[in-house]
Amino acid sequence: MLDKVYNVLFLCTGNSCRSVLSEATFNHLAPAGLKAISAGSQPAGLLHPRAVSLLASKGISTEGYYSKSWDNLPVTPDIVVTVCSSAAGETCPAYLGPVLRTHWGLDDPGHVVGTEEEITVAFEKTYSIILARIEAFLALPLAELNDKAKLKAELDKIGVIAA
Repeated sequence: MLDKVYNVLFLCTGNSCRSVLSEATFNHLAPAGLKAISAGSQPAGLLHPRAVSLLASKGISTEGYYSKSWDNLPVTPDIVVTVCSSAAGETCPAYLGPVLRTHWGLDDPGHVVGTEEEITVAFEKTYSIILARIEAFLALPLAELNDKAKLKAELDKIGVIAA
């Protein structure tokens, strides 16, 4: 049982695809006491249609979700998870503030160019990685991980799970 609500911010640049997939999946699976939000440093202004369609196909609601700026967060996050891909040369926004930070790099399936099947496969792969990482996060004994360094180490380990 958690002694407080933990707010997890999934952060990327555009807040239209990876961070929204993460936010919606996390909120769909998380127990009471854990809440995700997502934002971008330069929000695209709309959710990627394929991300919305993918979530719907998984039975995950996107009602109330939209592409938003990190300048207007409704709550102060306790944990910030960046999901941009440094391997793709993307610069992850650096959230400023006294929070625990971790990086779970993901290639942006919204940038994949190819056949319908190749694009669908890219979105499914990204979703499966997000799902595996969130399930690992939710399996952590958060009530016992009061030491921020230990929690960060666990979150960093999760960031390399490849599904």
